[in-house]
Amino acid sequence: MLEPAELNVLEATLLPSLERHHLRLMAHGLRTLQAIAGERRGPPPPRAAIAAWAARQPLMTEDPGFAAAFIDQLDQLAGQLVAIAAGQHRDPLALELEDLISWSCHGADLRTGRAACDHLPTAPAGESP
Repeated sequence: MLEPAELNVLEATLLPSLERHHLRLMAHGLRTLQAIAGERRGPPPPRAAIAAWAARQPLMTEDPGFAAAFIDQLDQLAGQLVAIAAGQHRDPLALELEDLISWSCHGADLRTGRAACDHLPTAPAGESP
């Protein structure tokens, strides 16, 4: 789950609302993959591990169609995180919100020709940004 300070940093970007929403989904997905793997380093868990985790979630067992779509989305996100992490020379599960924001801002900057995130606040001492 994202901390309030992390959400504040995300919302402080000048990214369009749709891109901020995409970042929130990516960040929540990253935290979910980290929880499934039980650590914040290394590669994302394989699809089979994601499916096994989903099978243990009560809400997932109530709606198999949703569970299948959710597993697909997490699996696709895992591939996207691998690509983002490779560009930053990091492990996919070691990525943080700032890494995802940086990636998204860079893409927006390339599309628009202007800086979307130069003014980002930092989290107060002792809080995760």
